[in-house]
Order: sequence, then structure tokens, then C-alpha cells
Amino acid sequence: VVRVYLGHRGRTRAQSWRPGSRGGTERLAPRFPCGGAPPHPPGPRQPPAPTRGCGPPASSPNSLLQEWPGHPLSEVMPTESGSCSAARQAKQKRKSHSLSIRRTNSSEQERTGLPREMLEGQDSKLPSSVRSTLLELFGQIEREFENLYIENLELRREIETLNERLAAEGQAVDGAELSKGQLKTKAGHSTSQLSQKLKTTYKASTSKIVSSFKTTTSRAVCQLVKEYVGHRDGIWDVSVARTAPVVLGTASADHTALLWSIETGRSLARYTGHVGSVNSVKFHPSEQLALTASGDQTAHVWRYAVQLPTPQPVADTSQLCGEDEVECSDKDEPDADADAPSDCPTIRAPLTSLKSHQGVVIAADWLVGGKQAVTASWDRTANLYDVETSELVHCLTGHDQELTHCCTHPTQRLVVTSSRDTTFRLWDFRDPSIHSVNVFQGHTDTVTSAVFTVGDNVVSGSDDRTVKVWDLKNMRSPIATIRTDSAINRITVCVGQRIIALPHDNRQVRLFDMSGVRLARLPRSSRQGHRRMVCGSAWSEDHPVCNLFTCGFDRQAIGWSINIPALLQEK
Repeated sequence: VVRVYLGHRGRTRAQSWRPGSRGGTERLAPRFPCGGAPPHPPGPRQPPAPTRGCGPPASSPNSLLQEWPGHPLSEVMPTESGSCSAARQAKQKRKSHSLSIRRTNSSEQERTGLPREMLEGQDSKLPSSVRSTLLELFGQIEREFENLYIENLELRREIETLNERLAAEGQAVDGAELSKGQLKTKAGHSTSQLSQKLKTTYKASTSKIVSSFKTTTSRAVCQLVKEYVGHRDGIWDVSVARTAPVVLGTASADHTALLWSIETGRSLARYTGHVGSVNSVKFHPSEQLALTASGDQTAHVWRYAVQLPTPQPVADTSQLCGEDEVECSDKDEPDADADAPSDCPTIRAPLTSLKSHQGVVIAADWLVGGKQAVTASWDRTANLYDVETSELVHCLTGHDQELTHCCTHPTQRLVVTSSRDTTFRLWDFRDPSIHSVNVFQGHTDTVTSAVFTVGDNVVSGSDDRTVKVWDLKNMRSPIATIRTDSAINRITVCVGQRIIALPHDNRQVRLFDMSGVRLARLPRSSRQGHRRMVCGSAWSEDHPVCNLFTCGFDRQAIGWSINIPALLQEK
């Protein structure tokens, strides 16, 4: 950094001049950040104190040059022994245009090798044209720095204004009131949110064109038939009874399980025997029994007796769906208090309680025949029980982390369990004397569910956003892989038509066939569809009203009518 102090004809902003006491002009002390005169580095010679401020020292420059004969100025400037009168005249002409150079970051001896006395307070030998050029250059540098500084300040103000505007727009979109501190915190997030909204808008505008052409050639209709509202918390699982009367069952985090009339959407019974979240519900293959698993480390078997009400006409809420369904804005969650099942019968005690786990029981299912039940727990084990005696028949160990789901084969004594250790295991109980275990490895994240299909296939879904179809005869690699854009929860397979329903974390439900071909996406808009994470699904192929049910953490279950022949024909 170079600071230049010039005479009265070339005054800079950092230099002041006024008449001196000895005639001519005299320099005032420049302003330094810490006040006073700048500290002098140690040197062989110290100049005498100036008359006022930081003026030039009284030492003679000729004496300094005599002490340093190697300096270039010593060859030009007259010495005391030479033409003294000529030197004095030249000094008087140059006195009003003296040039003083100071460096602030390092000492002058380190920079140039010159003593301090040579650089401070000496008369300049530079011609006037050179000095004027230097003045002009330094002035340009100063102006450039000023312009850059001003431009930087303006850019900062614009950035702050833009961040506040983006935060305000994000606040208006989300409909939430934010404080000033939260606005600053969400400024960066709002930027990405705005870009994502622009991307979504563009995608929606193009999807309208694609959907308009698809609907002219395809009549794949996905019709929302009923919404089952009554739980006070998210719904983890949904299931359909296998025997008459055909009812819908839901398991909720509000510690209850509800039975519903599929046709009317009214609740028929409420089970309140658990003291923890009800994580799954399954119906007995031939009797009016329900099996529920809970966070209270137990599984309950309880009997229900319901009478179906007279069905009411179903309102037409159909909407065409396809592979590129346009997603509309969300609406508020359904009001559970409005449709709360206050008058339905309540079942408070189970017939049988299965108690052998040391952790949350996350899922339970009936084995073929209904004499035994299997449970999966966060204690990393699965248990096989005799339902009549509540005795533990087998404790299935081998998983390295918590279990997430269990499923039984519809016609054989086979059980599949999934876990957070990225694997799922097949347990074979067809031979009473020994049960074999097969481990399936292929996912890179938690396996959320694995279910059987007709034949020798198993379908697994994972948090790694993939669904894999496996052949039980060749377990080394999947025969089909479905890749999605969101984590997948409890999947279900339409056994007769071999269609897989995929509930996603991103509130979508997609339909695929066993070969991995995407068939449809269930409609979701401001009028229908799930508004939170979709947790589970269940098929009921023979039901005349609804053949697919989904549940989610928006506290509702939805019944859909899927035109399966149209879907398969479109494929």
C-alpha cells in the first residue's frame, strides 16, 4: 500500500497544507487510523522532530546522499563540497512540490533497501510530467476503488432486498406467519423453493398437453369412491376382511383400530384394548377375528360382530388418471372431529394377548389356516404363536436391526420378514421338524415391506426408492426393478391381476405391473387424494364398490375404484 503526500498543486484527500512558520508551505500530520503520527521503524538514524505535524525533517538531503554514495541520486544531486549555491536554488524550486512516500505494511528498509531518511521528507527528482502522470494514475485508482466499494454496497442491499422478498413469497405460499429471524433463516430455503415451484409449474403446463392426448386414446379411470375419516392421528395400516361381512379395518397412531362399512364410509366398531400406537391390522381367513400389533409390545386377537348398514348412493368424484397426472394444490386435512365415530360400539378387551417381545410390535399376520400368527418387532426378532394357547412356538432370529414388516403366504406355510438391515428373510415352516431361512440382499436402505404373490414371487419395497421383484427359485438377483422418486412404504399386490400398489412418502400412490411397467398414478388434487405421507394399501379384487384402499398420515383412508382391464389394455 502506497500513500503519497503532494504539494499544494497536487493535493490529495489524505494530505493538508497550510502556510508554515518558516515561509512557503508546511505539511500537516496525515490522519492515521489510530491517531497521531505513524510509528517509525527502527533505523540507524532518527530524524529530528518536525516543526508541526509530520513535516519534513530538518536534516539536509545532501548529507544523507553523501553517506550513501551508491544511490543513483548521489550522481546527480550536488554535494556540500560542490556547487552549493546551485543546489540551494534547485531546492527552493522543488520545495513546494516535495514527494513523500510511506509504506504501512512493512518498513522502508525491507521494501527498497533505502534508509528512512531518504524516503521521508526529501525533494523529488521526478519531472513535472511524470508527477502529473502519477497523480492522474493514483486518482484513477482511487476512483476505481470508490466505484467498486459503492457497487459492492449496492449489490449487498439488492441481495438483502431479494432475500426478504423471497422469504415473504415463501411465507405467502406456505400460509404460515414467520418472524424476522425466521425470514432470514428461510431465505436460502425459499430460493430453492421458488425454483422448485417454477419447475413444477412448467411440468404441470406440459403435462396438461400430454394428458389431453392420453385421455383421447385411454379410458384408464381411477375413481375415488369413499373417504373414511374418524381417526385422530395418522393411519399406519389398512386391511380388508376376507369373509362376510366384508369390512375395512384401519390401525392408527391414536391407539385405536376402527372397522368401517366400505359402502357407506361409516365406522362400525372401535377397538381400544391397546395402550400404544396400533401399527397393523389383519383379518382372520375364515372367522370374524382381527389381529393387531401395537407399540405397547403386544399383539391382540379380538372378535368383532358388526351389522352392515344400508348402502347410500355414491357421489361421482371420478377423475381420469394416467402416467402424467397433474398435481394440484393441497387442501387442509380432514376434520376428524366432524366425522368422529362417537356412536359406534367399542371393544375394550382382547380374546388373546401375545406377549413375548421386548420392543415395539410393528406388524402381525395370520398363517394359512388361522391357527397360528407371526409377529415382527423392533427387538430384531419375529415370533410364531399358537393363537388358541398364546404360546410361543418359534422365535425367529437373524436380523441385525429392527424389523419393519412381516407377511405370510396365502396358501403355504411361508413367512417373509423385512428389516432395517437392508435385507428380508424367507422362513419356511412347511416341514414341522425344521424351518429353513433364506436371506435376500439387494436393497441399499431399509426394506419397508415384502409381500408374496401368486406363484413363486416376492415383491419388496425399500426406502432406497426401489421396488424389486424376486423369484424364490433364484434368489441371487431380482427379476425386475422399479425405480421411483420417493421412499416406498407398505406395498400390496393385486393377486389376480398382478398389479403392485406403491404408497410413497411424497403423498403419491402409483400402480405398476410385475414387469416394472408403470400403469397409473392415483389422482391427487385440492379435492381428493392424500395430503400427507401414504403409509399403506390393500386390494379387494372382488368388491363391487372399491377394489383398492390406501391410508396415510392425513388421518384418513380412501377407497378407490380402479378400472384394471383399461389399465392393462393401455399397457
